[in-house]
Amino acid sequence: MSGSGKISAVTVVRNDAAHLERTILSVIEQKATSLIDYIVIDGGSTDETTAIIRKYSEHIIYWVSEPDAGIYDAMNKGWSAAEDGSFILFLGAGDRIISLPETMTRYGPNDVVYGSVQIGETCVFTARTDFHLKLYNSLHHQALLVNKSLHPAPPFNCNYQIYADFDFNQRLKIAGAHFVYTPDFTGYARPGGVSDRHCFAETVRIVASNFGFLWAALAFSGYYAMKVFPVLKRLRPYQEL
Repeated sequence: MSGSGKISAVTVVRNDAAHLERTILSVIEQKATSLIDYIVIDGGSTDETTAIIRKYSEHIIYWVSEPDAGIYDAMNKGWSAAEDGSFILFLGAGDRIISLPETMTRYGPNDVVYGSVQIGETCVFTARTDFHLKLYNSLHHQALLVNKSLHPAPPFNCNYQIYADFDFNQRLKIAGAHFVYTPDFTGYARPGGVSDRHCFAETVRIVASNFGFLWAALAFSGYYAMKVFPVLKRLRPYQEL
């Protein structure tokens, strides 16, 4: 069953005025051809971030500036603010929408729509939703649209500091969500984000929690093998531009 096709783009930010405007402009550009609500959750910035938000407030359906308990607490606030039944897309400050799926109305409430993510100016991340999703963070949020109907309540476990979105993606797979790849959906990820601070221990904890010890052991073995045999890094899902 298809839906309204509305997208709720959510940006969470704190003290990042230097990169926020570019993200906002990329959303505004897409609003010309797509049905998008834009939400900005600011963690009580003390730089010029709120001034930039106010500058573009006519394009933002909801924004707030207040202290939070971290990035995933802020993302939960954005999820709560999004319209029921919309497809939610998260963009950090400095991330951008390059292109959105041409026709969103073809997707229904059980669909998770994903594309590719350009990381910086050098490479593209190719997403996977097969067994790879049981092992590592194989979906990146800059090109991931999750229908709110799949999880009406805020979905991110704030006990995870870096990979709560990975945990949520695994739980979506367990719940039987329908993952749909579309080649016309591309996001841009600014290098240096939270998930660039690799915390493999947290990854293994998440895999163990969702899929058990065997899958956690496989994830650990793969990580260790790449450390010992650097040539295996060529198997990673990154392609140079």
